[in-house]
Amino acid sequence: MDTSRRARLAQALPFYYGWVVFSIVLGTSYTSRPLMSVAVLSVFVVPMTEAFGWSRGLFSGAVSLGGVCAVLISPYVGRLVDKYGAGVMIGATSAVAGLCAMGLALVRQAWEFYVLYVPGRMVFASPLELATTTALSNWFLRRRAMVLALLSISQGTGLAAMPLAAQWLITRSGWQMAWTTLGLYTLAAGILPALLFMARRPEDMGLELDPAPPRSEPIAASSAATSRSAVPPVATEQHFTLQQAMQTRAFWVLSGFSAAGFMAQAGVSLHHVSHYINHGVPGPAAAIMASVFAFAQVPTGLMWSGLTRNIPVRGALALAGLCVAMGAAGTAFSASVWNGVISASFLGTGVGGLHLLLRLAWADYYGRHHLGAIRGMTLPIQIGGQAIGPVTAGAVFDYTGTYLPAFVFFAGAVAIGSLLVLAAVPPSAAPVGSKASVHPVA
Repeated sequence: MDTSRRARLAQALPFYYGWVVFSIVLGTSYTSRPLMSVAVLSVFVVPMTEAFGWSRGLFSGAVSLGGVCAVLISPYVGRLVDKYGAGVMIGATSAVAGLCAMGLALVRQAWEFYVLYVPGRMVFASPLELATTTALSNWFLRRRAMVLALLSISQGTGLAAMPLAAQWLITRSGWQMAWTTLGLYTLAAGILPALLFMARRPEDMGLELDPAPPRSEPIAASSAATSRSAVPPVATEQHFTLQQAMQTRAFWVLSGFSAAGFMAQAGVSLHHVSHYINHGVPGPAAAIMASVFAFAQVPTGLMWSGLTRNIPVRGALALAGLCVAMGAAGTAFSASVWNGVISASFLGTGVGGLHLLLRLAWADYYGRHHLGAIRGMTLPIQIGGQAIGPVTAGAVFDYTGTYLPAFVFFAGAVAIGSLLVLAAVPPSAAPVGSKASVHPVA
């Protein structure tokens, strides 16, 4: 569907077209996005390594290599999303993820596993993250925190559901049938909506950005003052270019914090099911940890969004990082289902905060017009942390027979990062010698 037809559809709808974009983005949370996540892969670790005699380090290396490849393509993906929008990117990467999953059912050699999992992990880590979050930030400003929180909730439920579905399929029909089924499902449900209905920005369709609801009667001055105190209005929106953003301290502090936080997230979440199996917990019970980790992100999305109304986003990021540190440390010393559930809850709560609050910070600090390019440069730093985490934990286990040193290291790194992120003060203006475009916001 071309832009003119989308514009006519938008005029005919009784609601803002941004909610159509929102529904398409949410659809990825239950199809292409969780398919190549570490939460889903974690339930395949034991059956696939036992079937082929692979080491945990070798298996984990595919996650890290996929992250490295995502680092290489992210700057280009971000610029493409800024220029052309997210629809084609979401459709194409959903196809890649689905086809790679189906191919994984046929692997027999380690190199075949890498050839198929690395591209799937690459599109998960970069294009699917950049396209979905940039699309929502482009369509929403007044309600940006809320829609990003709802996106985090949908991603949490998707990450909670798919590992359970994968484990059920593995138990019933084997890991090969699990990959095939999940891949077919993604191909069937994840491609066409994005290609047909996604649009880049409301301005491209002659629409107002995130309009306020119509008012039926004047609001009293006292009521207006109360409303302003509860939700401060945004009078202008600054648009930093990538070069301007890189000259601010917040850019580098947020980037370093994201690397530490997601190193812990990926390193623990890929291996915590294996960690509990090694301590004698049965496979189906150990898989509960993956779902608890994912499901903990569901209710906390709105919690973190609401918290930003009362404290700066950097303060909320520090609290989220401390939750991740507590979850990683708790997992390191847990050997039972009950303790594992508590640790996975802390980990999921913190990771849910990292996802939401970092996305919100980048958009609020630097604006919409160059957000894809900015995120395309910062996401590789985050992905670098995600690449280091799994392979480090796997190598430590292969060498020592335990994940304890790796998990403790992750906890310490993200705890230090949580203190440093408090220095990520929002840039109030473009750096000296440059001009950031400023646009009025209704």
